[in-house]
Amino acid sequence: MRSKLSVCVVLCSLACLLPGAALAKQTSKKTQTTYYLALGDSLSRGAQPNAQGTTVPTSQGYANFLYAAEKRKIKGLKLEQLGCLGETTTSMLSGGKFCSYSAGSQLKAALKFIAKHKISFVTLDIGANDIDGCVSPTTGIDTTCIATGVAAIDKNVPVIAKDLRNAAGSKVKIAGMTYYDPFLSAYLEGATGQTEAELSVSLDKEINGTLTSDFAAQKFRVADVATAFNVYTPFTTTVSAPGLGTVPVAVADTCELTWMCAAAPVGPNIHANVDGYKEIAKVFAAAL
Repeated sequence: MRSKLSVCVVLCSLACLLPGAALAKQTSKKTQTTYYLALGDSLSRGAQPNAQGTTVPTSQGYANFLYAAEKRKIKGLKLEQLGCLGETTTSMLSGGKFCSYSAGSQLKAALKFIAKHKISFVTLDIGANDIDGCVSPTTGIDTTCIATGVAAIDKNVPVIAKDLRNAAGSKVKIAGMTYYDPFLSAYLEGATGQTEAELSVSLDKEINGTLTSDFAAQKFRVADVATAFNVYTPFTTTVSAPGLGTVPVAVADTCELTWMCAAAPVGPNIHANVDGYKEIAKVFAAAL
């Protein structure tokens, strides 16, 4: 008699525990850690000039603002930033002097991270450093340098995009961005500067067209930052900007959203400012 009663007690206890265990398992699944992986160059690290004019990574970049917005919607989301100041498409593939990765390169580090973690989404900005050194306020645009840079982008970005897609799988959202044009600020330097500004827009169109095609080939979302910054808006579309007078909208946006028009020693600096990074984050959010 006592034995039957004991069995009954045990069975009832198990019955009471099972729903709780199932609930705990469901709760665990809902709060499972998942990652936003931010890859690329200095923009992915929120780089900005400090008071002395030195470019440094900050916690006020587009990845930080995007993460702040997305973690309110995705439970358990964490941010992993592997981007590198100065990174080119070549160094992202094979490593280089800019950053050190135990895996050998940023791309290899990213693939290793993806293999070991649950990924919610990935953002990427890469390619600007392949050609940024080709434009100078004093020497103008070095066409030979640009040709070399464009060739590197054409060669490397498809490899980077394909490797990321293969590692992440078809269901993970990956977004790559087009670039704004910091060199539009040259428009403020007179007739010669205005010619250079126009040439820089043509260059930006070429680079962004290549990036967009390469991203689309691997089913990446495209964060069209260039359009958001009015890079392609004709110079005939003008606006009255504080301290600048009447200037093209594209030029006004460059001054408003980057450090290119800031006084020395802080500027000119090609990186976005806080407002610019917030705008980039919005573009990525819309793409994702």
